[in-house]
Amino acid sequence: AEDEILLFEREMKEFWTKLKSVYGTEQTSHTSALRDSCKESIKALSEKWSKKLKEGDLMIAKIQEYNNEILQQNQRVSENQEQLTKIKTNLSQEEEQKKDLTDSIRELKEELMKKKEMVSSKTSAAKERVERLCKSKELFEERLGLEIRRIHDEQLQFIFRHIDHKDPDKPYVFTLSINEQGDYEVTSCTPPLDCIAELQLKVRETNKFSVFIANIRKAFTALSYK
Repeated sequence: AEDEILLFEREMKEFWTKLKSVYGTEQTSHTSALRDSCKESIKALSEKWSKKLKEGDLMIAKIQEYNNEILQQNQRVSENQEQLTKIKTNLSQEEEQKKDLTDSIRELKEELMKKKEMVSSKTSAAKERVERLCKSKELFEERLGLEIRRIHDEQLQFIFRHIDHKDPDKPYVFTLSINEQGDYEVTSCTPPLDCIAELQLKVRETNKFSVFIANIRKAFTALSYK
């Protein structure tokens, strides 16, 4: 724009010089006034467009600033979306873990209840067997000279006397319990018998308890003659 103005001014000067030589001083003055008016118009127009250009530059800068801000906001939205997706994924995994844990706890409770029922059933069965043995107490004492005592941990102690003819009051003792499998188990024997394990196995197979007691008495009797 400035180059065009300078070119225009140079052309005007040349025109004015030619015009002066042709029309004289009066006409030159009129042309000079016209030229000055034209220059003022051009200057005003130049200032106006210069101002417009500056305003345009400011507007472009403002638009660029808005664009940058929008880009930053879009980036923050994208980051927030990713974070939200991660949170949702974590929540889903936690819910899954919670469900697995709940299922495991439920299974453990069910298993524990079954074990409790099993233990309770075995305990009841053991108590019933001990009760039946105690009911046979009088019969054993009368026929075999046997004393039966209930001791700790639901065990029964069997005391034989009148076995040793030299010392009829000498006690021959063994202790019996019902183990976790519900089987008879000899926990102690005084004096010890070599055949106690065999007799224990046999009563487990036959469940003939009276025969088991009679065989132990026979073994004690045989031992007294050694």
